[in-house]
Amino acid sequence: MSLNGILVVDKPAGFTSHDVVARMRRVLGERAIGHLGTLDPMATGVLPLVIGRMTRIAQFYGDSVKSYDGEIRLGFATDTYDADGEAATPETPHRPHQEISLEELRAASARFVGPCEQMPPPFSAKKINGVPAYKLARNKQEVELNAVLVHIHEFELVVPEVHDFSEGRFLFRSVVSSGTYLRTIAHELGQALGSGAHLSSLRRTRVAEFALDEAHTLAEIESSADREALLFHLRRVLPEMPSVTANEEQAAWIRNGRAVNLPELSRSKLVKVFSSQTELLAIASRVAGTLFHPKVVLGVVAQ
Repeated sequence: MSLNGILVVDKPAGFTSHDVVARMRRVLGERAIGHLGTLDPMATGVLPLVIGRMTRIAQFYGDSVKSYDGEIRLGFATDTYDADGEAATPETPHRPHQEISLEELRAASARFVGPCEQMPPPFSAKKINGVPAYKLARNKQEVELNAVLVHIHEFELVVPEVHDFSEGRFLFRSVVSSGTYLRTIAHELGQALGSGAHLSSLRRTRVAEFALDEAHTLAEIESSADREALLFHLRRVLPEMPSVTANEEQAAWIRNGRAVNLPELSRSKLVKVFSSQTELLAIASRVAGTLFHPKVVLGVVAQ
């Protein structure tokens, strides 16, 4: 029996997002698996996987807000902007991180909050003429990337009562738009302070409605005797969309890709259509009034 649903994985360090997908394809015996937002190999945390027919729902998560906890180390930059890279030669005279006060760090960090154009790091999955930038960077080829408009909703320092800059490390929490690179923030913060900096650790705590406290480790998934019980409940997906329940006749029309009149509960452009309490039948778009056309037909039953 094929598996259809969303499985929230707690990605371990050292795995690419593709590594996790490939491993879950073998474990679950399902080829149709994708993920909702790449995590760098160094990063850990929330990696939602869409499985089976639920891969069709990925298009609605392209602009998902994401939350992170992480650590930045002042003192030197790296070529990858994170702890996996090699120390980079400073372009300007180096400033010891011990000279940086907490007040100065807070002021510099505050400038990153809000909408901004961000340059992706040279070691990234952004493609240049179809080739990932990191492959060009590894081969010492020129990497020309374009700035991307992102929104940093929150960037908050997490400072203990006794703050020690002896190693130049500090913790942060951040909420950002899709496509934002936290390691670019770390790198640019180091440039602003004159000391150099890189992202030393990163843990994603949320993607849209998928939170860390509901994520499962690879070991938990592999050892589970009931993997369907690990799936995220379908009634909770895409909470910004209202839910409507179709009757048998409406459900039959939707399964055949035909427009139907549904109960009008809101003026939302998109609604989740259930055929019962457990079956997510489709995501439908409003044509006019109460007339909806199925945008994607899912027919997935929650366990």
